Amino acid sequence: MIEVTKLNDKKISINAELIESVEETPDTVISFTTGKKIVVKESRQDIKNLVISYKKEIFAGILNN
Repeated sequence: MIEVTKLNDKKISINAELIESVEETPDTVISFTTGKKIVVKESRQDIKNLVISYKKEIFAGILNN
């Protein structure tokens, strides 16, 4: 899970595995494989970096076992 900020300043955790696309229009819209979309304050690059960090944590846990 990664934490993002909705436009109303509420923090939410989302499942990074379900992200289908991230688009800046100019607000950042995250589309999920479920068809749901949310608008967040983070940039597209910020979301990309959060997902990369999340994946590194997951794979580090697997490799360290």
